[in-house]
Amino acid sequence: MAVGSAISSPLGPASCDKDAKALQFIEETTRNADLVQERVLAEILARNANTEYLKRFNLNGATDRDSFKSKLPMITYEDLQPEIQRIANGDRSPILSAHPISEFLTSSGTSAGERKLMPTIQEELDRRQLLYSLLMPVMNLYVPGLDKGKGLYFLFVKSETKTPGGLLARPVLTSYYKSEHFKTRPYDPYNVYTSPNEAILCPDSFQSMYTQMLCGLIQRNQVLRLGAVFASGLLRAIRFLQLNWTQLVHDLKTGTLNPRITDPVLKETMTRILKPDPEMSNFISKECSKEDWEGILTRIWPNTKYLDVIVTGAMAQYIPTLDYYSGGLPLACTMYASSECYFGLNLNPMCKPSEVSYTIMPNMAYFEFLPHDPNSAGCTTRDSPPKLVDLVDVEVGKEYELVITTYAGLCRYRVGDILRVTGFHNSAPQFHFVRRKNVLLSIDSDKTDEAELQKAVENALQLLKEFNTSVVEYTSFADTKTIPGHYVIYWELLVKDSANSPSEEVLSQCCLAMEESLNSVYRQGRVADNSIGPLEIRVVKNGTFEELMDYAISRGASINQYKVPRCVNFTPIMELLDSRVISTHFSPALPHWTPERKR
Repeated sequence: MAVGSAISSPLGPASCDKDAKALQFIEETTRNADLVQERVLAEILARNANTEYLKRFNLNGATDRDSFKSKLPMITYEDLQPEIQRIANGDRSPILSAHPISEFLTSSGTSAGERKLMPTIQEELDRRQLLYSLLMPVMNLYVPGLDKGKGLYFLFVKSETKTPGGLLARPVLTSYYKSEHFKTRPYDPYNVYTSPNEAILCPDSFQSMYTQMLCGLIQRNQVLRLGAVFASGLLRAIRFLQLNWTQLVHDLKTGTLNPRITDPVLKETMTRILKPDPEMSNFISKECSKEDWEGILTRIWPNTKYLDVIVTGAMAQYIPTLDYYSGGLPLACTMYASSECYFGLNLNPMCKPSEVSYTIMPNMAYFEFLPHDPNSAGCTTRDSPPKLVDLVDVEVGKEYELVITTYAGLCRYRVGDILRVTGFHNSAPQFHFVRRKNVLLSIDSDKTDEAELQKAVENALQLLKEFNTSVVEYTSFADTKTIPGHYVIYWELLVKDSANSPSEEVLSQCCLAMEESLNSVYRQGRVADNSIGPLEIRVVKNGTFEELMDYAISRGASINQYKVPRCVNFTPIMELLDSRVISTHFSPALPHWTPERKR
């Protein structure tokens, strides 16, 4: 079949027959979005009809939307926690899903300070793989010639643990990278990585990053795209290069591997790849020894066409830094996914980051949408079934909270993502990711809400009691100008006895006390992943927060309704706060973290 006639899709001409089939699938699925959704819901309800959860609501085998909507409540993770705990403890009866739960995917969202456990089933891997298989056919419409080179992607496995009942609990990407879908994936000239599987799958983060960077340097002229999952991850790789380039160029020059690479399987793999290349070594050394690192990515990898990283939501704060290091290369956001479910893809991946919209693929799960009003008090979940909107009935310009029903047994589950409808592709809506609900601070995959921050401040305050000192007010921001980024907390202190004011050491310990109080995802980022830097407290002059209020009122805020914002990112406010700083303090040590969950 000739490629030119391979597809009648408005998405554009496919580069090969395989792409043509993928694009045709996107067209057919989005054209019949409502029918697909109806079928997906019926399949989920039919297969799970005899589960304990569905029986509880007296569905009696019904698979139609009306019965489903009238009988099943909208729920949160906390509502499901007793069932999830039973499964984690070893109960293998069909509680949520008729298919056996194969493992738990640990969410970056937390409950009571611990990662949420999302039950999944084996066939979900097929569904995720299907979405992955659609990404390159779409990208090939916009960037030709990607089969002529490779992708340098910094991909990592994270720590995993087992529940008391013996099920694995690990992040969704770790599950995917360790699956046969990834490890034995068929050769695809449009999707070849510079990193061998052994480097990606090495559990030691230093050895993994080092060898992936080394492989990327060895194949630097073949690299056509650079990527990581999040923007913060790619910046971490750049920082790693800054810190380790002298050893890397030594390895390139001599053809010998850094002795810190001790993983036997990885060492053997790298021995086959690494050969002496003094010319390459000299070039890398010359570029990295320059004081100015602006455009370093395109200087070292000159054929790079785009960066493949998530820069939506909290990751948007990294765009200026990425632009600096890449010389303004296009930023591609390709897909929208979470531990609970993979949702959809960006059909215009080379658009500006501010214009990214994801098309929900109706075959992935059953999707509903809770109209989101930032000023409303919320919605009841169990007493009265909420008025949720179906996928094809959302309205352009309106914001919604995403609610999903999955094959793995989540029913009308609130994901916590706020989305704005930007348009439709055929009958499937396209959404701009607005934000995670209730998230105040985020550097990497961590998500800290206002209640957590308040608790952390209160715990740190215990250290100030003996000095008769209290915190008058506080606010915060995520400082992403440092690599890695870190939390900054502004404190205005009331010192009642200046002769007994807290010392630098005490205030540094306050930083650590706050870190110890934050959730396990934050602490893992500090301890195991090195993705978050030490927390910083900036003490400001007395009266600073009154000035902050005066400024807000001068801009139209009501004096009666003014509340100190617990997080700030508006430049004039940041400048005001920073101009009033009298001392800065950093956490002196790493907080406690282990892969094991609290029992």
